[in-house]
Amino acid sequence: MKATGVVRRIDNLGRIVIPKEIRRTLRIREGDPLEIFTNRDGEVILKKYSPIGELSTFAQAYADSISQMLNKTTVVCDRDQIIAAAGNEKRSLQGQEIDQKMENLIEERKNQVATSDDKEFVNVTENAIEFYAQAAATIICEGDAIGAVVILDDDKNSKLGENELKMASVAANFLGRQMEN
Repeated sequence: MKATGVVRRIDNLGRIVIPKEIRRTLRIREGDPLEIFTNRDGEVILKKYSPIGELSTFAQAYADSISQMLNKTTVVCDRDQIIAAAGNEKRSLQGQEIDQKMENLIEERKNQVATSDDKEFVNVTENAIEFYAQAAATIICEGDAIGAVVILDDDKNSKLGENELKMASVAANFLGRQMEN
């Protein structure tokens, strides 16, 4: 475990403040859920909770199905990282942090089809693997935007359209409803 050199006291209500630098580094925002664990050494471990992570098996199966049907790379992400990936770039995408613009797209609850020539085009990851077209649909659960399903194309001459957006939207709707159950 990495030492930060920061010491905090617990207040009379049992609360502790997570320093701003740590929150920024780990992308923890106000209202984000955290899981609390303890280990045998008496350490308390806080971990960001990803509701979509709970559905990683469903998410992976859905990404695999879309990828096979369309022969396109497909990812399912929460607001921080890629939870499931399928297609040619599966290994390089799985577990990668998403780009800040993708996080904003999710927060704004946008569904979009774009090519790399469009100003709306958003790289999925921070270390941008080169894709030229995308169809992205936001996953909404109990009114909260919690992630996205994104279909990607690495062919410069290809253009995704309404069918791909509808497929991403169906997947996003399904995963959102699974979270509600």
